[in-house]
Amino acid sequence: MPAKSGLLLFMGRNKDFDENEVLKKAVCLFWDRGYNGTSMQDLVDGLGISRSSLYDTFGDKHQLYLKALKAYQQGYGSQMCTLIREAPSAKAAIRGLLELVVSELLGDKQRKGCFMVNAGIELGTHDIEVSGLICQNERQLEDAFLKVIRQGLESGELDQYKDPKALARFLGNTVKGLQVSVKSTTEKAFFEDVIRTALTTLDNAAHKPV
Repeated sequence: MPAKSGLLLFMGRNKDFDENEVLKKAVCLFWDRGYNGTSMQDLVDGLGISRSSLYDTFGDKHQLYLKALKAYQQGYGSQMCTLIREAPSAKAAIRGLLELVVSELLGDKQRKGCFMVNAGIELGTHDIEVSGLICQNERQLEDAFLKVIRQGLESGELDQYKDPKALARFLGNTVKGLQVSVKSTTEKAFFEDVIRTALTTLDNAAHKPV
């Protein structure tokens, strides 16, 4: 009987750490060092939990990495949705999305770039699950741009002859270019030039293209 009571107490014990906070730390570790550069001991030391707690709560290193990528993706997606919802116009929303990306990139003194892009470069070609998350993230970004572009077309703010899908893909690819470029330059004028030029694709055409 005493053994059973002890077991029940053990099973009912609450975790002495916040899973979301630990996951945020995991994002920072993997983002800073990469998947292959982060050992299990790095995770134990950096997350501040025991190895057994790490395995019990998050699974192995690969499972934790996937959860970290998803957490990062959800955070960025939430920011984009808020920005789009509060923007006064389609053009303002698109400018805001591009400026949000640049602000995040230039605000990071370590010049880590984008966690998702880094993951794609490191593991995307040979890790099916990571590749799937990368593709999902790219679709999320493209869909965000597509939603705004279609709103602009419906309101008459954007030219009816613009191809919304092509524009969304172009803008999504522009974002990826910005995220990679921060590895080699942090010159603000460079990023401003890219944004300004990308926004010219939204300008109304004088007439229907031939």
